[in-house]
Amino acid sequence: MEALRVVELYSGIGGMHYALKDSGVSAQVVAAVDINPTANLVYQHNFPQTVLWNKTIEGISVEVFDKLCFDMLLMSPPCQPFTRLGLQGDVTDARTKSFLYILHLLPRLRKRPRFILLENVKGFETSSARACLVETLKECGYVFQEVMLSPTSVGIPNSRMRYFLLAKLSTDTRTSGFSAQVPDVVPQPGSSGQSSGQPEASSQEHPVLYKLETLVDVQRKSAQDSNESVRQIRDFLEPQTDLNVQQYLIPPRTLLRYCLLLDIVQPSCRRSVCFTKGYGRYVEGTGSVLQCHLETKVQSAFTGLELCSEEQKLQRLLNLQLRYFTPREVANLMGFPQSFSFPEQISTRQQYRVLGNSLNVVLVSRLLQLLVS
Repeated sequence: MEALRVVELYSGIGGMHYALKDSGVSAQVVAAVDINPTANLVYQHNFPQTVLWNKTIEGISVEVFDKLCFDMLLMSPPCQPFTRLGLQGDVTDARTKSFLYILHLLPRLRKRPRFILLENVKGFETSSARACLVETLKECGYVFQEVMLSPTSVGIPNSRMRYFLLAKLSTDTRTSGFSAQVPDVVPQPGSSGQSSGQPEASSQEHPVLYKLETLVDVQRKSAQDSNESVRQIRDFLEPQTDLNVQQYLIPPRTLLRYCLLLDIVQPSCRRSVCFTKGYGRYVEGTGSVLQCHLETKVQSAFTGLELCSEEQKLQRLLNLQLRYFTPREVANLMGFPQSFSFPEQISTRQQYRVLGNSLNVVLVSRLLQLLVS
């Protein structure tokens, strides 16, 4: 097959580009577009040969897109208008403007792309923006499939439920079977791959409740940790010899104030909650933390904690040696290859932020294989 010409919109740190490389599909990214200066620095650092446009999508005319003569469109539009915790402004949110411009543009292209892959948050599937997308695709002659998938469906111990749309330009009747293929090739995640988005806690051998969890939470996490089709957290950790653990330990003040909200996992766990752009700064719902001292049981540390003095409480919590996952470990859980790296000027906080705005490379790679096949 002749190499596909690919345009990557909302390119971020290059998650789609890495997925394309990992998929084995013969392709070349002829243009990437993003307005986030930090993300663009990371993208250029890893893909110095790719043409990267630091401009708004609305500032690119149909004539410019036509000159690119591209075969595939990859995009992950801003998710804030559709998130559960956001204002859910949908099409009225200014951040949706560029996406609506793309939908306006698509029917006017001299040559429409043969393939389209779109990723967004859970919630997009019920939005008006999605309705506009579907209407435009039908108007332009595409067949498509929509799925909700989490990285656990490809064996990665991280819950990151996302909406995906795969579209193929319908050139003959043979493409009509495309929509029936996705669930067979990429299985829908079961309960082990889903996350309520609420603060979670470590699974227990016995259903003793502590922190802010419910019995249902305990049972769900136990089921997740028993799912041997998902790899263990330990497979994604940096070698301890290369790591300055002290740099990532959770500060005492944070432990005392937010201990009941921490989602604690061990290296043997087969689950972790979604890492967001607020990881390392905020606690609730931003990602899991790792227990390093395994001789101390989490259950014993939290049992009767409310009866302890502040000094006793802190000592119990410190005994667990809880730390944040490093940016490299978060990248590992998001499927980025070892060749991926950050420029030296990008701070740890910025690294967490741009990773939280990215996507799971392995999952998108599998979908791209399916889309092109």
